[in-house]
Amino acid sequence: MDKIILSSTSTPLSTSSLPPLRTVTSTASLSSPKKLFLLRSTRSQRKLSSSSRTSTSFCKVHRSTTITCGAITEINESDFENVVLNSDRPVLVEFVASWCGPCRLISPAMESVAQEYGDRLTVVKIDHDASPKLIKEYKVYGLPALILFKDGKEVPESRREGAITKAKLKEYVDALLESISVA
Repeated sequence: MDKIILSSTSTPLSTSSLPPLRTVTSTASLSSPKKLFLLRSTRSQRKLSSSSRTSTSFCKVHRSTTITCGAITEINESDFENVVLNSDRPVLVEFVASWCGPCRLISPAMESVAQEYGDRLTVVKIDHDASPKLIKEYKVYGLPALILFKDGKEVPESRREGAITKAKLKEYVDALLESISVA
């Protein structure tokens, strides 16, 4: 199991010899920013020590409702109208759940697309379990579900459900942006 350490310094409070896997900076209602370090467990250390790859992502908590990890912002039902429907530019909404394996599989590809298309597209993530009204309103039956919104409306033929490779995801986004003339 991973350990979460809350520290006001940039050094994790642990005897683990490995660097943090993820660092979360929280500025919500704190007098000074604090950092959360998600450290690898002993079992994960053994698995990851043979691999030369490590993954670090930086997340920020905005107030109590949104979390931004890299280029993707996690929103909830109360933020949906302001962030998605009232946006000046196209918004790609990803409906996910923490228990969804395919959602975790496409997460790195979504982060990559969010960074690459950041100047033309906003990418947001909505938790399926925390947003039942949106799930019902937009008839999300499979996860992960991707829907593109432009000018406050769902773009016709933009809905896609299920896991997708990074290459196919880029083709999907390119085709959508071309169809709405945002290239």
